[in-house]
Amino acid sequence: MKSSEPRRPRGRPRLLDRQKALEAALQLFWRQGYEGTGIADLTAAMGTTPPSLYAAFGSKERLYSEALDLYGASYGSFLRRALEEEPTARRAVERILRDALEVYAGGPDPRGCMLSVGTLTCAPEHEKVREDLARRRLATIERLKARLDRAVAEGELDAGTDTAALAAYYAAVIQGLSIQARDGISRGVLASIVDAALGVWPAKAPVAKGRGVRRAGAQPAS
Repeated sequence: MKSSEPRRPRGRPRLLDRQKALEAALQLFWRQGYEGTGIADLTAAMGTTPPSLYAAFGSKERLYSEALDLYGASYGSFLRRALEEEPTARRAVERILRDALEVYAGGPDPRGCMLSVGTLTCAPEHEKVREDLARRRLATIERLKARLDRAVAEGELDAGTDTAALAAYYAAVIQGLSIQARDGISRGVLASIVDAALGVWPAKAPVAKGRGVRRAGAQPAS
Protein backbone atom coordinates (compact mmCIF):
# COMPACT_ATOMS: atom_id res chain seq x y z
CA MET A 1 0.00 0.00 0.00
CA LYS A 2 1.30 3.43 -0.91
CA SER A 3 2.10 5.73 1.96
CA SER A 4 -0.09 8.80 2.24
CA GLU A 5 2.81 10.81 3.75
CA PRO A 6 3.73 13.63 1.37
CA ARG A 7 7.13 13.35 -0.23
CA ARG A 8 9.69 15.80 1.11
CA PRO A 9 11.08 18.13 -1.52
CA ARG A 10 14.70 17.58 -2.31
CA GLY A 11 16.98 20.28 -0.92
CA ARG A 12 18.90 22.46 -3.28
CA PRO A 13 22.56 21.55 -3.69
CA ARG A 14 24.77 23.62 -1.46
CA LEU A 15 26.20 26.57 -3.33
CA LEU A 16 29.97 26.68 -3.62
CA ASP A 17 31.63 29.55 -1.77
CA ARG A 18 34.09 30.22 -4.55
CA GLN A 19 36.58 32.30 -2.55
CA LYS A 20 36.74 29.86 0.36
CA ALA A 21 37.04 26.96 -2.05
CA LEU A 22 39.87 28.69 -3.89
CA GLU A 23 41.74 29.34 -0.63
CA ALA A 24 41.35 25.68 0.33
CA ALA A 25 42.70 24.64 -3.08
CA LEU A 26 45.62 27.06 -2.70
CA GLN A 27 46.61 25.53 0.63
CA LEU A 28 46.45 22.03 -0.80
CA PHE A 29 48.43 22.85 -3.95
CA TRP A 30 50.98 24.71 -1.80
CA ARG A 31 51.52 21.65 0.37
CA GLN A 32 51.39 18.94 -2.26
CA GLY A 33 52.28 20.58 -5.56
CA TYR A 34 50.27 20.33 -8.76
CA GLU A 35 50.82 16.70 -9.70
CA GLY A 36 50.62 15.55 -6.09
CA THR A 37 47.09 16.90 -5.74
CA GLY A 38 44.23 14.90 -7.19
CA ILE A 39 40.64 15.90 -7.88
CA ALA A 40 39.47 13.77 -4.93
CA ASP A 41 41.89 15.68 -2.67
CA LEU A 42 40.58 18.98 -3.98
CA THR A 43 36.89 18.19 -3.64
CA ALA A 44 37.43 16.95 -0.09
CA ALA A 45 39.34 20.09 0.90
CA MET A 46 36.95 22.44 -0.90
CA GLY A 47 33.80 20.72 0.37
CA THR A 48 32.37 20.18 -3.10
CA THR A 49 31.89 17.59 -5.82
CA PRO A 50 33.74 17.12 -9.12
CA PRO A 51 30.83 18.52 -11.20
CA SER A 52 30.68 21.63 -9.00
CA LEU A 53 34.46 22.05 -9.16
CA TYR A 54 34.49 21.86 -12.95
CA ALA A 55 31.46 24.16 -13.21
CA ALA A 56 33.16 26.79 -11.05
CA PHE A 57 36.74 26.57 -12.34
CA GLY A 58 36.64 24.69 -15.63
CA SER A 59 39.55 22.34 -14.99
CA LYS A 60 42.22 21.45 -12.46
CA GLU A 61 44.75 23.42 -14.51
CA ARG A 62 42.61 26.57 -14.46
CA LEU A 63 41.94 26.12 -10.75
CA TYR A 64 45.69 25.92 -10.16
CA SER A 65 46.27 29.07 -12.19
CA GLU A 66 43.67 30.93 -10.12
CA ALA A 67 45.25 29.60 -6.93
CA LEU A 68 48.63 30.95 -8.10
CA ASP A 69 47.02 34.34 -8.80
CA LEU A 70 45.54 34.37 -5.29
CA TYR A 71 48.92 33.39 -3.81
CA GLY A 72 50.60 36.25 -5.65
CA ALA A 73 47.99 38.71 -4.42
CA SER A 74 48.19 37.53 -0.79
CA TYR A 75 51.04 35.45 0.61
CA GLY A 76 53.44 36.33 -2.20
CA SER A 77 52.63 40.04 -2.39
CA PHE A 78 55.54 40.99 -0.12
CA LEU A 79 57.92 41.35 -3.09
CA ARG A 80 55.69 43.77 -4.99
CA ARG A 81 54.97 45.83 -1.88
CA ALA A 82 58.65 46.11 -0.94
CA LEU A 83 59.63 47.21 -4.46
CA GLU A 84 56.87 49.83 -4.48
CA GLU A 85 57.19 51.13 -0.92
CA GLU A 86 60.88 51.19 0.01
CA PRO A 87 62.82 54.34 -0.91
CA THR A 88 65.98 52.51 -2.03
CA ALA A 89 66.68 49.29 -3.89
CA ARG A 90 68.94 48.10 -1.04
CA ARG A 91 66.15 48.48 1.50
CA ALA A 92 63.66 46.86 -0.87
CA VAL A 93 65.85 43.80 -1.35
CA GLU A 94 66.49 43.47 2.38
CA ARG A 95 62.77 43.68 3.12
CA ILE A 96 62.01 41.10 0.43
CA LEU A 97 64.49 38.61 1.87
CA ARG A 98 63.32 39.08 5.45
CA ASP A 99 59.65 38.92 4.48
CA ALA A 100 60.37 35.78 2.46
CA LEU A 101 61.83 34.24 5.59
CA GLU A 102 58.62 35.03 7.48
CA VAL A 103 56.34 33.61 4.78
CA TYR A 104 58.40 30.51 4.06
CA ALA A 105 59.34 29.51 7.59
CA GLY A 106 57.59 31.76 10.08
CA GLY A 107 54.01 30.64 10.34
CA PRO A 108 51.46 27.84 10.22
CA ASP A 109 51.12 28.01 6.44
CA PRO A 110 52.91 25.46 4.24
CA ARG A 111 56.66 26.02 4.18
CA GLY A 112 58.40 27.38 1.12
CA CYS A 113 57.12 29.34 -1.87
CA MET A 114 54.20 28.00 -3.88
CA LEU A 115 55.89 29.08 -7.13
CA SER A 116 59.10 27.26 -6.26
CA VAL A 117 57.62 24.01 -4.96
CA GLY A 118 54.67 23.71 -7.35
CA THR A 119 56.47 21.75 -10.07
CA LEU A 120 59.96 21.76 -11.53
CA THR A 121 59.64 18.64 -13.65
CA CYS A 122 56.35 17.11 -14.68
CA ALA A 123 54.64 14.70 -17.02
CA PRO A 124 54.38 15.86 -20.65
CA GLU A 125 50.63 16.46 -20.34
CA HIS A 126 51.32 19.07 -17.64
CA GLU A 127 53.98 21.00 -19.54
CA LYS A 128 51.76 24.10 -19.73
CA VAL A 129 51.63 24.19 -15.94
CA ARG A 130 55.43 24.02 -15.70
CA GLU A 131 55.77 26.77 -18.31
CA ASP A 132 53.32 28.99 -16.42
CA LEU A 133 55.28 28.59 -13.20
CA ALA A 134 58.56 29.32 -14.99
CA ARG A 135 57.02 32.45 -16.52
CA ARG A 136 55.89 33.65 -13.09
CA ARG A 137 59.34 33.04 -11.59
CA LEU A 138 61.03 34.89 -14.48
CA ALA A 139 58.63 37.79 -13.94
CA THR A 140 60.00 38.10 -10.41
CA ILE A 141 63.52 38.51 -11.82
CA GLU A 142 62.28 41.15 -14.25
CA ARG A 143 60.65 43.11 -11.41
CA LEU A 144 63.87 43.00 -9.43
CA LYS A 145 65.92 44.06 -12.45
CA ALA A 146 63.61 47.00 -13.14
CA ARG A 147 64.08 48.25 -9.59
CA LEU A 148 67.86 47.83 -9.84
CA ASP A 149 67.92 49.66 -13.17
CA ARG A 150 66.12 52.51 -11.45
CA ALA A 151 68.73 52.43 -8.69
CA VAL A 152 71.45 52.85 -11.33
CA ALA A 153 69.57 55.76 -12.92
CA GLU A 154 69.20 57.43 -9.51
CA GLY A 155 72.86 56.95 -8.60
CA GLU A 156 72.30 54.42 -5.84
CA LEU A 157 74.25 51.82 -7.85
CA ASP A 158 77.22 52.44 -10.14
CA ALA A 159 76.54 52.76 -13.85
CA GLY A 160 78.48 49.58 -14.59
CA THR A 161 76.39 47.38 -12.27
CA ASP A 162 75.22 44.16 -13.94
CA THR A 163 71.60 44.50 -12.87
CA ALA A 164 70.51 41.36 -14.73
CA ALA A 165 72.99 39.20 -12.82
CA LEU A 166 72.22 40.91 -9.51
CA ALA A 167 68.47 40.41 -9.99
CA ALA A 168 68.99 36.74 -10.90
CA TYR A 169 71.24 36.29 -7.87
CA TYR A 170 68.68 37.62 -5.39
CA ALA A 171 65.91 35.64 -7.09
CA ALA A 172 68.08 32.53 -6.64
CA VAL A 173 68.49 33.38 -2.94
CA ILE A 174 64.71 33.72 -2.58
CA GLN A 175 64.17 30.35 -4.28
CA GLY A 176 66.90 28.78 -2.17
CA LEU A 177 65.26 30.03 1.02
CA SER A 178 62.02 28.45 -0.18
CA ILE A 179 63.54 25.05 -0.89
CA GLN A 180 65.57 24.94 2.32
CA ALA A 181 62.59 26.05 4.40
CA ARG A 182 60.62 23.24 2.78
CA ASP A 183 63.39 20.81 3.69
CA GLY A 184 63.20 21.85 7.34
CA ILE A 185 66.33 23.98 7.62
CA SER A 186 66.12 26.01 10.82
CA ARG A 187 64.95 29.58 10.85
CA GLY A 188 68.29 30.67 12.34
CA VAL A 189 70.26 29.19 9.45
CA LEU A 190 67.90 30.77 6.93
CA ALA A 191 68.34 34.15 8.64
CA SER A 192 72.11 33.78 8.33
CA ILE A 193 71.69 33.12 4.60
CA VAL A 194 69.76 36.38 4.31
CA ASP A 195 72.53 38.25 6.12
CA ALA A 196 75.18 36.71 3.87
CA ALA A 197 73.22 37.61 0.73
CA LEU A 198 72.87 41.21 1.85
CA GLY A 199 76.61 41.32 2.42
CA VAL A 200 77.30 41.00 -1.30
CA TRP A 201 75.33 44.13 -2.21
CA PRO A 202 77.66 46.10 -4.53
CA ALA A 203 79.46 49.01 -2.90
CA LYS A 204 79.49 52.38 -4.59
CA ALA A 205 82.81 53.42 -6.07
CA PRO A 206 84.29 56.40 -4.19
CA VAL A 207 83.79 59.72 -5.89
CA ALA A 208 86.97 61.77 -6.33
CA LYS A 209 86.77 65.23 -4.83
CA GLY A 210 87.80 68.35 -6.69
CA ARG A 211 88.83 68.37 -10.33
CA GLY A 212 90.19 64.82 -10.26
CA VAL A 213 92.72 62.54 -8.68
CA ARG A 214 96.33 63.28 -9.72
CA ARG A 215 98.39 60.27 -10.71
CA ALA A 216 101.38 59.48 -8.55
CA GLY A 217 104.47 61.36 -9.81
CA ALA A 218 102.51 63.64 -12.11
CA GLN A 219 103.40 67.31 -12.03
CA PRO A 220 100.72 69.93 -11.62
CA ALA A 221 99.99 71.97 -14.71
CA SER A 222 101.73 75.35 -14.77
